[in-house]
Amino acid sequence: MDPFDSNSTERANLPRNMIENSMFEEEPDVVDLAKDSATFPTFPALDPDEVAYEPRSSRLLVRGLGENDMDEDEEDCESSARLLGMSFMNRSSSHRPSSSPYTRQPPPRSCSRPSARTMVVCVLFLVIVASMTMVLYFLPGCTFTKMGCKPNKTTPIEPVYPESTNGSLFPWAQLRLPQSVHPLSYDLTLNPDLDNMIFSGRTVIDMLVLHNTKRIVLHSANLNITKATFKLGDGDASDVTVLEYKPAQQIAVKFTEDLKAGQHCVLTLVYSAKLSHTYDGFYNSSYTDKDGNKRVLAATQFEPLSARKAFPCFDEPAFKATFLVKITRKPNYMTLSNMPKAITTALPNGLMRDEFERTSVNMSTYLVAFIVADFTPISKNVSETLVSVYSVPEKKEHTEYAMDTASKLLEFYNHFFEIDYPLKKLDLVAIPDFLAGAMENWGLITFRETSLLVGKQSSSLEKQVVASVIAHELAHQWFGNLVTMSWWNDLWLNEGFATYMQYTSLQTVLPHLDIGNLFLAVRFRAMEKDALNSSHAVSTEVNTPEQVEEMFDSVSYEKGASILLMLKASLPGDGQFRKGIIQYLNQFSGLNTDTNDLWNSLTQVDVSTQHPNVSEMMSSWTSQKGFPLVTVSRKGDEVTLTQEHFLLTSDNATNTSSLWNIPVTYVNDSCSSAPECRQVFTLKTKSDTFKLPESVKWLKLNYRNTGFYIVHYGDKGWAALRDALSSNVSVLTHEDRASLIHNIFALSRLGRVSFRHVFNLLNYMTNETETTPVLEALLQLNNLYRLLDKRQEHALVARMKDYILHQFGSLMKKQSWEEEESVSKQELRSALLETACGLTEENCTQQAKALFKKYVDSNGTARIPGDLQQVVFNVAAQSGEDWSTLLDMYGHVTYDAEKRKMLRGLASTQDTRRIVWILNAGLKGNIIQTQELPLVINTVCNGFAGYLFAWDFIQENWDRLIEKFPVGSFAIQTVIKSATSQFSTQAHLNQVKGFFSSLKERGSQMRSVQEALETIRLNQRWMDKNLPTLQKWL
Repeated sequence: MDPFDSNSTERANLPRNMIENSMFEEEPDVVDLAKDSATFPTFPALDPDEVAYEPRSSRLLVRGLGENDMDEDEEDCESSARLLGMSFMNRSSSHRPSSSPYTRQPPPRSCSRPSARTMVVCVLFLVIVASMTMVLYFLPGCTFTKMGCKPNKTTPIEPVYPESTNGSLFPWAQLRLPQSVHPLSYDLTLNPDLDNMIFSGRTVIDMLVLHNTKRIVLHSANLNITKATFKLGDGDASDVTVLEYKPAQQIAVKFTEDLKAGQHCVLTLVYSAKLSHTYDGFYNSSYTDKDGNKRVLAATQFEPLSARKAFPCFDEPAFKATFLVKITRKPNYMTLSNMPKAITTALPNGLMRDEFERTSVNMSTYLVAFIVADFTPISKNVSETLVSVYSVPEKKEHTEYAMDTASKLLEFYNHFFEIDYPLKKLDLVAIPDFLAGAMENWGLITFRETSLLVGKQSSSLEKQVVASVIAHELAHQWFGNLVTMSWWNDLWLNEGFATYMQYTSLQTVLPHLDIGNLFLAVRFRAMEKDALNSSHAVSTEVNTPEQVEEMFDSVSYEKGASILLMLKASLPGDGQFRKGIIQYLNQFSGLNTDTNDLWNSLTQVDVSTQHPNVSEMMSSWTSQKGFPLVTVSRKGDEVTLTQEHFLLTSDNATNTSSLWNIPVTYVNDSCSSAPECRQVFTLKTKSDTFKLPESVKWLKLNYRNTGFYIVHYGDKGWAALRDALSSNVSVLTHEDRASLIHNIFALSRLGRVSFRHVFNLLNYMTNETETTPVLEALLQLNNLYRLLDKRQEHALVARMKDYILHQFGSLMKKQSWEEEESVSKQELRSALLETACGLTEENCTQQAKALFKKYVDSNGTARIPGDLQQVVFNVAAQSGEDWSTLLDMYGHVTYDAEKRKMLRGLASTQDTRRIVWILNAGLKGNIIQTQELPLVINTVCNGFAGYLFAWDFIQENWDRLIEKFPVGSFAIQTVIKSATSQFSTQAHLNQVKGFFSSLKERGSQMRSVQEALETIRLNQRWMDKNLPTLQKWL
């Protein structure tokens, strides 16, 4: 059974007072006798879309009993009424004890007046009886039997409808749209006025009626609809009234007679609106050109729920259609959309109208895009596709790398998927004001400038960032665009696959970028979130717009990619996984899917006996949150593996019943680093064993960390691995060494090992020179250092600083300050030197100051190596004079990657006046773009001087923040995590809990809030347990 059936997400979006009890009250133990609706009659007048409703009166009566989501083929009236009946029977029986404690036995042969308590009980009993009588009388269409309430055939159901803006009842009450009518095509005409920041539009939707209905419901948000006409079949168009229900961002047209299944109809809507001042919908943006003039443009960002802010539409992924777009503009502007331009017409008012070809593919609304700007392109034909990279004119010279990378990746994907990119053109556009890293609009991919533009002298590390984003977005042209998830609960099918493919493609196309190191690091970080009780399953229920926004997180992206890597590594042969992917894309091309469709496709091509059912194996990884902890124990020649849920907040994780189908890989001391050394054992049960010669000294599980699980080796197992590394670092691959470091820190946080074990393992680090183990150790130790710093444990902070410099000092001193070609060495150098200078190591800070002075004196012509820019700007920002110089340079530099590093440097200042200034500047958006505010807050929070200022700033400006960034969005998630993840005291826990509780619908229910509270409690627990150990060992 699929616990995430899409039908279960169609919960009625009722007025708040109707649902708040069901949201917040605990559901009692009630027997539901409504599992088999076949024995009850159906209601012939019921609209097929209405099956999920409950009668008004039964909804009111069941408020405190909890919600019961129904499948579409079940009758809510029946189940609710029977639930009610059974509940009353249970409650009635509970009021009939054999001897009531409330009745006192009178003395024999005596008469006395009843006591006050007896009278109260009697009155209560009469009230209950009267209430039940009224229920039985007023419950519509019910005849009570032994089975509960049996509906009468003749009584129609009255759904609970909300009120529309004009006072009429709105004919729909769910987040998800009804399935009665599907769009076939849209004709969109948009007339943006960039002088007044408004636009008008006309949308013509050609639709097909799938089953009889008296309504059409679609989405619209912040659009002023001035005229609407409707045409059925070949009939004449007539004016219709449009109802609007703003809380659900829905509009509707009601009809007196049924629209019949199979009929075609056309709805035409004329409207006007303001260009959005946030980063979604059809929004305005601006930049300053080389002459200092402000240039205005308009662009779109529709994913996930914002196409409805630009034109009325069926704004759900499964409502695919074709689109024809027309846009008017001034002659000095150009326009772009998903398809090539077909014709340009001069209008009498001096404007131009560009009409684009109708899309040659069916698309979800969130992939539609259009831009009005004065951008400049470079273009090239690649595999019969015209590839273009657009930027503002001043940055055209920074587009060459993107063009070269996109061309190579397009050819790679065409070959890898064995399906050619289906459109005639592919545009990559750098937008000055853009919140996300990029957006995969079909044929018109939009990017932040920092994610697309690279200077000719940029470091390989900067090119790695750009190549990663391009690879991700191009992968979406197949995963997400060609085959799309049916609903946002399966967002990982888009984002997990695109994340996996970005790393897979770059390892082949641009191997010198060492992308594998980055993939390893993001897998570690995904585990940190997924170890929390507030995490969610990869495929999980989504019922509100905020929950849709919150799906864009590391579980959908990095965990999704990680489990795909694990699956690929566990399948025999390199081609097995690819065959399954190709089958999936071919089978569902142009359609919508869910997670089971993917697993079934992979199962169909997997003919090996070792893995007969991919679906059986992988459903355990997508249908439940978290991941397993595998514990290893040895006795003689027998190795026992035991699995349990790695759950940080559980006092006893073994109490949880979660089980995973784990493809455990392992190596041992006889053969440990080459791929052929790897052996596989599938752990499906709580515990299982396999044989191993007693002569084997040690085991290392999870070879190269391709599996999404953590391993505990026990005291003897860890000691053997420590000894092996102390004797010979290269006895394990660098990925395996990094995973040991990650695992030992995770086990310490779980409380399975003391921090003494962490220090013992890290002793080998004085001989470590590879990037991934050093980066993981530095990241973990820096996190601990900042946590102690925020707790003002000054003595421990000083000793932790000495410890880090002692362990890594020799490696830090070996780093050069000259140009370095290797990406891996650049990663290592930047991490080591940022740590050294962050700890004010004298040699590091002197070198950084000298480089900055040379840079300033040369007017920016003396180049700082790209991977060293951040450490140099961080050091400069600690000086008052250099901070001001850096701010001035920030205002004039044109290269975006360098500009962003300057901003991080400015935000790293420990001067409280400057901290306050930079936070406010990020909110205002004049000097510092508001899109960078989450980065500013994150950087400020890393320092001791700024983290409390940032927390106060967030509380004071919360309403302005959620005006800029949607509630639940990745930006808001980042802001909350940055501000709270280093708190570790009860006082801070109370503050955070109190603030977010006060927000109500403005953010109190976000998953990221629960993560924040959980993280603070974990920090508090860890500090209480480990401070004595740290004081002793440091």
